[in-house]
Amino acid sequence: MILEERPDGAGAGEESPRLQGCDSLTQIQCGQLQSRRAQIHQQIDKELQMRTGAENLYRATSNNRVRETVALELSYVNSNLQLLKEELEELSGGVDPGRHGSEAVTVPMIPLGLKETKELDWSTPLKELISVHFGEDGASYEAEIRELEALRQAMRTPSRNESGLELLTAYYNQLCFLDARFLTPARSLGLFFHWYDSLTGVPAQQRALAFEKGSVLFNIGALHTQIGARQDRSCTEGARRAMEAFQRAAGAFSLLRENFSHAPSPDMSAASLCALEQLMMAQAQECVFEGLSPPASMAPQDCLAQLRLAQEAAQVAAEYRLVHRTMAQPPVHDYVPVSWTALVHVKAEYFRSLAHYHVAMALCDGSPTEGELPTHEQVFLQPPTSSKPRGPVLPQELEERRQLGKAHLKRAILGQEEALRLHALCRVLREVDLLRAVISQTLQRSLAKYAELDREDDFCEAAEAPDIQPKTHQKPEARMPRLSQGKGPDIFHRLGPLSVFSAKNRWRLVGPVHLTRGEGGFGLTLRGDSPVLIAAVIPGSQAAGDRRPVLLGPRGLLRSQREHGCKTPASTWASPRPLLNWSRKAQQGKTGGCPQPCAPVKPAPPSSLKHPGWP
Repeated sequence: MILEERPDGAGAGEESPRLQGCDSLTQIQCGQLQSRRAQIHQQIDKELQMRTGAENLYRATSNNRVRETVALELSYVNSNLQLLKEELEELSGGVDPGRHGSEAVTVPMIPLGLKETKELDWSTPLKELISVHFGEDGASYEAEIRELEALRQAMRTPSRNESGLELLTAYYNQLCFLDARFLTPARSLGLFFHWYDSLTGVPAQQRALAFEKGSVLFNIGALHTQIGARQDRSCTEGARRAMEAFQRAAGAFSLLRENFSHAPSPDMSAASLCALEQLMMAQAQECVFEGLSPPASMAPQDCLAQLRLAQEAAQVAAEYRLVHRTMAQPPVHDYVPVSWTALVHVKAEYFRSLAHYHVAMALCDGSPTEGELPTHEQVFLQPPTSSKPRGPVLPQELEERRQLGKAHLKRAILGQEEALRLHALCRVLREVDLLRAVISQTLQRSLAKYAELDREDDFCEAAEAPDIQPKTHQKPEARMPRLSQGKGPDIFHRLGPLSVFSAKNRWRLVGPVHLTRGEGGFGLTLRGDSPVLIAAVIPGSQAAGDRRPVLLGPRGLLRSQREHGCKTPASTWASPRPLLNWSRKAQQGKTGGCPQPCAPVKPAPPSSLKHPGWP
C-alpha cells in the first residue's frame, strides 16, 4: 500500500525555525527508553525477516522432515515476536506516572510514543535532481543537503517541550518545500523511507515522500500527548495547558487522517487515528473537570458547585465509554496496547462513580434555597418509562436527602470497587501504583461518608439512585497544531523562487542572444527582478520574433517548456555553473511558471539587460 497525500492538505509551505529543541539533556533523560525501543524495533525487524524466509521455505519444500524443522523454527520465531511485542507494549503503552513535584494526586494520562526511523541519505537523489532538472551543479548544494540531513537527524530525538515541537514542525515544512520543488505525480525521489509503527513496532517502508510527511505529523501529535501528560494538573493553569496539548494532538491526528490515505502502518490507519482522536478528546475533557476547582479548596456545602462537578464527571465518563467501545472493536483492538484499553475502562468506571459521589455530597452537605435548585431533568437522566416531569433535584426534607445521598454513595462505592478490580486485572496497570492510590483514596472517602450517614435503626427501603446527566460548561475541540510557528526559509532557496523553479516548471537554456539597439530601443518588456521575465516584445522592434515567455539569466535566455511539451536534450542540462543567480525579494510570488504577455511599455535602457548576478 502506498501512502498518498490528498490535495489541499494544510500546512504546506509554512515555515518554522530549524535545529532547535534537540538538547543533550533531553537525549540523556529520554535516550535510554528510546534506545531500548529502537533495539526492540530492530529485533522485531530481524525476526520478521526470518519468519518470511521460513514461510517461503515451508511453501517451497516438499520434504516432510524439512517442513517439520521449518515449522518448529516458525514457532520459535513467533514466540520471540510475541515476547518482543509485549515488551514494546510495556514501553509504548505505559501511562504517565503523574508526579510533577506537587503533593496533589492526579489520575495518570496516556501519552503516545514517537515513531522511530532509520537514517537517510539525501545526497545522491537530490544532487541528481538538481543537475538533471534545474541544470545546476548538484555538488554546489552540499551545504543545503547537509543542513537537511542534520535537521532530520535532530528531529529523531526532539525535546519534550515547545522547542521539540518547533523542531518537528521545521522538518515537516521543509518536506513540504521539497514536495513542491522536486516532485511531480510521475517522479519520486527514489528514496526508501523507513519508519516503525508506534503501536506494534512493525517496520514499514515506502518511496513516497508523503509517508515521511505523515510520519512526522504523527510524531507532532504524539509529542503533544507527552507534553500534556507531563503537566501538573493539580492547579488550574496546569490543567489548562494539558487540555490545550491534548486538543493539539487530536488536531494533528485529524489532519493526518483527512489529508493522507493508504497508510502502510497500523498506527496511521484511519481506524487507529480515529481512536486516537477520541482518546485525546476524552483526556482533554478530563482536564476540564480537573480545572474547574481544586477539590481541596472547594467547600462541600456548595451545593451547585457539587452538582456541576457531578455532571462534568459524568461527561468524562461518557467520553471514556465511547473510547473504550472503539478500542474494543477490530481492527483497533489488534493494534492498541491492552493496557490502554484497560485504563480507559478503569477511567470510565472511576469518573461515573465520582459523579455519584459529588451528587451525594450535594445531597448530604449542601443547603441550597428553593430558588437555587435546578430541575430534575437538568441533573438526572430520566427513566425510559417516566413521562411526567420531576420537581427540584434535591428533596427538601433532611431525611429524604440523607436516604438519596446514601443511594448515590452506594453506587459510587460499587463503581470505585469495580475500577480497582479492573485495575488489578491488567499486569501493566498493576505496576502503576499512583492509579491505584487515586482510586483507593476516593473509595476511602466514599466509605467514610457512607459510614457517617448509616444508622443502626435505619429500616427504610433504600432509594434508587438515578444516573447523572452528562453536561459540561466547556466542550473541547480538536485544534490544529501550529505548523507555522517560527519562520524559516526554504533550505534550497538558492535554486530560485518556488513559484518559478520547481518540478512543475522546466526551463531550457536557449543560449546567448545579441540585440542591437534601434531607434525605438530594444523592444523588450521586462517584468520582475529576480529572475527577470521577458514578458512581451513590441511588434516590429529589434526583439520581434518568438514571443513565448522566457527568463533572462546570466548566460542567456531560459525558455519554458511547460506549455509546449518539448523534450530537452540531456546536454542542455550539463551546465557547470548556475543558470540563474537570485535573491529573495518581496515580489517573489508575482512571477509564475507560465506568465502571460504584458502590454508593450517603453524599452528599458541597455544597462538593464546586463545581469551579472544578484548577491
